[in-house]
Amino acid sequence: MTTISAFLLWGLFPVYWKILRHVPSTQILAHRVIWSLALLVLLLFIQGRWRDTRIFTPFYPNSLIFIITAFILGSNWLIYIWAINSEQIVEASLGYFTNPLVNVFLGMAILRERIYRWQKLSLILALSGVLILIFQYGRIPWIALMLAFTFGTYGLLRKTSRAGSMVGLFFDTAILSPIVLAYLILLASQGSGAFLSIDSRTDILLMGSGIVTAVPLLLFAHGARRIPYSAVGFFQYITPTSQLLIGVFLYGEPFTSTHAFCFGLIWTAIAIYSSSTLVLYRKSFSP
Repeated sequence: MTTISAFLLWGLFPVYWKILRHVPSTQILAHRVIWSLALLVLLLFIQGRWRDTRIFTPFYPNSLIFIITAFILGSNWLIYIWAINSEQIVEASLGYFTNPLVNVFLGMAILRERIYRWQKLSLILALSGVLILIFQYGRIPWIALMLAFTFGTYGLLRKTSRAGSMVGLFFDTAILSPIVLAYLILLASQGSGAFLSIDSRTDILLMGSGIVTAVPLLLFAHGARRIPYSAVGFFQYITPTSQLLIGVFLYGEPFTSTHAFCFGLIWTAIAIYSSSTLVLYRKSFSP
């Protein structure tokens, strides 16, 4: 149940960022980084896990990976927040629908992982859906592709660091914090910062961005250890499905018959990929 709760909370992110649409996306990102770091430091101390951060600090390869993942994660967060507040929730949801299939592509292209016949079919179907959307839009759905590839690359690099989700996010936000803090101080000196200058509701929501970032992560880390990994693969689609429904039914974003057809291809690809992966997972553990 905690894993499902995590994916549901991630799916509700558009509502939270929409409430802050009067604040520039770069400022929302900066506050998300700062307040996430503050909360993570507190949680690491409370849980007695501060030593975990010291394990990775002295090693150069880890440091380099954390620097790269920090900027990739920051880019992903910024694109997502901007997309939400630019009436592009449907396209953002497309990015997270296609992300698992991008992971397959990255694993095949970079890690030389083998993919099987049904997984190849799922990639072809998903690519077909994206190409039809490109034809419909008359442009490349760069928001969806950037979200899918930044998050996919982030996950790929995170595997090499061997740091847990909380420790990894701590390093990512710690690396970004000096930059975004300098940015916020500059804005404050110019009188153009949103924090402490609009209203208390805005201030609370900006500070709360750290909580809404960390809480789903903690729920996911707790729940993922208690259920089969294959089940996690199925549950992850709760998030983009929730985002899509919110974009269409709550904020009235267009969802045409072409969207329905293309998303149908992608959902079919996801179903084929997930079921084939489940079969392979069960075979690998069968006696």
